[in-house]
Amino acid sequence: MKDFRNKVAAITGAGSGMGRELALELAKRGCHVALSDIHAENVEATAEKARAFGVKVTAAKLDVADRKAVYDWADEVVREHGKVNLVFNSAGVARAATVEGMNYDDFEWLMNINFWGVVYGTKAFLPYLKASGDGHIVNISSVFGLAGIPSQSAYNASKFAVRGFTESLRVELDMMKCGVSATSIHPGGIKTNIAKAARSDASITALGLNPADATSNFEKAFRTTANQAAKVMLRAVERDSRRAMIGADAFAIDGMVRLLPGAYQSLVAFATTRMK
Repeated sequence: MKDFRNKVAAITGAGSGMGRELALELAKRGCHVALSDIHAENVEATAEKARAFGVKVTAAKLDVADRKAVYDWADEVVREHGKVNLVFNSAGVARAATVEGMNYDDFEWLMNINFWGVVYGTKAFLPYLKASGDGHIVNISSVFGLAGIPSQSAYNASKFAVRGFTESLRVELDMMKCGVSATSIHPGGIKTNIAKAARSDASITALGLNPADATSNFEKAFRTTANQAAKVMLRAVERDSRRAMIGADAFAIDGMVRLLPGAYQSLVAFATTRMK
């Protein structure tokens, strides 16, 4: 997709962070946007900012873990905008806990949003993207979809799943030659609310980590802004990239895993102990 003007983009998690910046960048480029977020007041604030660019903007409260709600929203987007060309499955949450300490309710809560939310968003919009004749799906994985990180087993599982799902989808779409493409996005440390909102479990003390400091320690390594991340994602769509890394740390982790597919885990363990 070389031009976003007069296209229609649907974005989940648009109330803050990368989702909000995607909405504003697209609106700035003449793309109409359908926005959703679990927090109604936040997504409406994004919508108000996007309307300043003179494009059509709609906003909805949406729990991406609710399959019926996602399908209903997809239908509503097409009713209100007439079509949809782009889908950005951007909503996500985080939870720090050991595998042993992670309770099933938290694990399922995270997977329902981070993985099933992506599946629902992809499948609900795919027929409409095909009908548009020029469509693109952008699913947000992570560098945690490339490498295993202690205390992040559930998040790792969700982001590896998004990566595999999206890469398989891309191959299928290529084979179908249906006018729709897909990109898997792997952000490194991005300055967004996901880390601040992350839940930390006392079980990570077994790893020598302090639940009270875990979030702030992670955030110290964040270098890339949400706006920079949004621009990288849009460039990936323009180039029809299969995969896009965001941030120097993402490229470093990708390179580490490629060069040291087994040994990298010892390096990660060492780096984690240095974060205390």
